[in-house]
Amino acid sequence: MSGRSNRLIGMLGLLTVGWSLWSGCAVSTESAKEYAGVQTPIIFGRATTVLMAQSGRRYQPKVRFFELVRKETGQRYRVDLQSADKLFALELPTGQYSLSRVQVSEGPFLSMADLNITFDVGAEPMVYVGTWRFGIDSPRYERMVLLSVVQDEEGQAAAVAPVLTQYPDLAGRPVATSLPNPLSSESRLHEVMPYPNYPRYYRRHWW
Repeated sequence: MSGRSNRLIGMLGLLTVGWSLWSGCAVSTESAKEYAGVQTPIIFGRATTVLMAQSGRRYQPKVRFFELVRKETGQRYRVDLQSADKLFALELPTGQYSLSRVQVSEGPFLSMADLNITFDVGAEPMVYVGTWRFGIDSPRYERMVLLSVVQDEEGQAAAVAPVLTQYPDLAGRPVATSLPNPLSSESRLHEVMPYPNYPRYYRRHWW
């Protein structure tokens, strides 16, 4: 076999390995559009954060990102927000999804929580998933986050407006509602790296 043939086989092997590794990684909102294609349903909603008690930190909590997992395939979708109040929309194939985790930022402080609420995406072109309110506890040991899902007509109208701006052909099409189940869930917040100002040895409590 010629040297050129050997090189081509080697390159094909590297591409195959690269595809296998990529297929298990999370997909960002930008990549999700490429992965799903424009014919897939669009889910949309709103995410807000609120501090549930006084905090000694001068930074207000924001949702940095949350992650969705498609139950049938295990494919993960990361939705970046970097905001305390923001609308979100992305294309997802039909199926059942879970909100698996959320990361909250307070200036240089980062916290992560594992969640497990599920919702379905059907064949309708637009799917409203409600307003997701993340109630953040004050910084302490065993810090918690309380997620509650609410639905209101005013919030839905505000959330669907930018979707119709981006996809004008969807005007007049039906909008399905698929609120996550359960409608409220509480989970432990864990402090994650980078943790500012203190050497790792002194970080006794990851709250």
